[in-house]
Amino acid sequence: MSTLDSVAASAIDLARQAAEDEAPAGTVGEHLGATPDGERIVTHSFACLDPGYVGWRWSVTLARASRAKTATVDEVVLLPGPDALVAPEWVPWSERVRPGDLGVGVIWPTPPDDARLLPGYTGDDDLTGLADRSPLSPSQWEIGLGRVRVLSALGRDLAADRWETGDRGPESAMARSVSLTCSTCGFLLPIGGPLGQAFGVCAHDMSPANGCVVSLAFGCGAHSEVVEVAPEPIPEPVTDEVGFDVIDLGHS
Repeated sequence: MSTLDSVAASAIDLARQAAEDEAPAGTVGEHLGATPDGERIVTHSFACLDPGYVGWRWSVTLARASRAKTATVDEVVLLPGPDALVAPEWVPWSERVRPGDLGVGVIWPTPPDDARLLPGYTGDDDLTGLADRSPLSPSQWEIGLGRVRVLSALGRDLAADRWETGDRGPESAMARSVSLTCSTCGFLLPIGGPLGQAFGVCAHDMSPANGCVVSLAFGCGAHSEVVEVAPEPIPEPVTDEVGFDVIDLGHS
């Protein structure tokens, strides 16, 4: 770590004047200290009094040439202090947008190297040519059926995780409120492929999951095997025609 240059460190008035030359009038406050930034380089900090920049500091960097007896101003900047209010770290648009944000007219491009996708092979000639360059057997490839790319194993796993932990999964409030699951419901439409072992599509018009992919462990009150329970009949009232009560009406 560099040592604090005594000449540059003692030039507080020079640093303050440089800060006041750059800052709006009346916004340079008390001297907060000096720190070394390199050999014969020192940065002075002054409190910022601007109400819009609470916790920020005017930082003035001074430098001294070798064998020089005075320091010179290198730069003046306004920097946030440890307690300053600053904007959150910038996040790219592609990472800010969340599921459900996609609306009408919004385009969501898929990266060409998306790990969730694999090439979709559409013809025997393509399969034969690629087989010469790949150790995989063509029987392990998914036929694209006109699609340029298809889901990779990673893409399927990510989708399964979302569905299993989402609103149509076994841990949702709806699923925990019932005892019957979609795996035994007649309104479940099976789906093919490896995901069909854990998911299906609900076809009940009264279910909150109608038309949605559901976990086989999900469930709701519209299960096909829920039977309506007939109310117990109300017994007819019984009239006691034998016993009687004696009521004292008193005397007027």
